[in-house]
Amino acid sequence: MHVLKNDILAVQVKEHGAELASIRKGSVEYLWQADPAFWGRHSPVLFPIVGSVWEKKYRVAGKEFELGQHGFARDMDFTLVSGNDTEVRYRLESSSETMTKYPWPFVLEIAYRLHENKLDVIWEVENPGDEDMYFQIGAHPAFYYPDYDPQTSERGFLSFDRSEGLQCIRIKEKGCVDAETKYPLEIPENGLFPLAADTFDAIDTIMLQNGQIGRVALHRADKTPWLSLSFNAPVVGIWSPPTKNAPFICLEPWYGRCDRAGYEGDYRDKDWVNRLAPGERFSSVYTIEIA
Repeated sequence: MHVLKNDILAVQVKEHGAELASIRKGSVEYLWQADPAFWGRHSPVLFPIVGSVWEKKYRVAGKEFELGQHGFARDMDFTLVSGNDTEVRYRLESSSETMTKYPWPFVLEIAYRLHENKLDVIWEVENPGDEDMYFQIGAHPAFYYPDYDPQTSERGFLSFDRSEGLQCIRIKEKGCVDAETKYPLEIPENGLFPLAADTFDAIDTIMLQNGQIGRVALHRADKTPWLSLSFNAPVVGIWSPPTKNAPFICLEPWYGRCDRAGYEGDYRDKDWVNRLAPGERFSSVYTIEIA
């Protein structure tokens, strides 16, 4: 476990999965502590897929591969590249093991950079191979609801950097979406979307695509800010375990998403897939800000 710290925040990161494991401000923990009774992870990095492929199988040039939800990076040990009190960097490289599940060589680096009350999460994907590489990558950080009380229904509020015209899509079956049906995400005039214990019971995940938002903030029940995420990812997922009255919510910037229900085409043609030419590098960052 590597520790980042300054006068405001203390952060912990694990080598396994290069996973963010704690964000503390004083005595207050903001990041979900992975109680398996609800969900046994903190903030896994999703690579080389986001979500599920149809029937856990996908095809590349006529060859079929099997891959579980969110890919394999979250379950692998990364190598520590560098680290100090305010920044740490990890690396995962393709191997004979990964090539049986994902047919392209890759170098994935994940870094965390602490400054004031903000934490930058940095992803870099490099294609060291001699042909185009296709991939998805995404975040899955889980944050405690402020003022959580299992005996009440209210869970606070969300706000976005856009409050009108938002549309979301939903999971249809087997972890895959109905991409054609759009559902309006109605935001009240005060700009705060109310969260309740049953918000996700019927919809599972609020999924916004096409770059509709670039910031989402979690607010306390009294409407004061708690934390926020800023990003430039084209797809965002918002999730809490349905029907579990869970104490946390996940705010998830994605460069990709699950398959359309029934999709059996080539992986290279799936929705929201990213392409890297030989020698090219993809870079992105999202920022967690603690109020």
